[in-house]
Amino acid sequence: MASEVQCKALNKAINDNGYSYAQIAAKVGSSEQRVSDICSGRVRPTTQEFNNLATTLRITNPPRDAAHATA
Repeated sequence: MASEVQCKALNKAINDNGYSYAQIAAKVGSSEQRVSDICSGRVRPTTQEFNNLATTLRITNPPRDAAHATA
């Protein structure tokens, strides 16, 4: 992985699914850099990006607290 994933649940989901950032980006219709920036906490995802990531990574009941806020 290009950068460290800040959220333990997200990191686990990425590892459990065996996806690279490039694979996730292709599935959610984004760039690999954008996915990396979101996963590392450098940027906040839009609500749509948040939902697309959760769906792609099969994360049910994603957290909606301040640490997981969307733009």
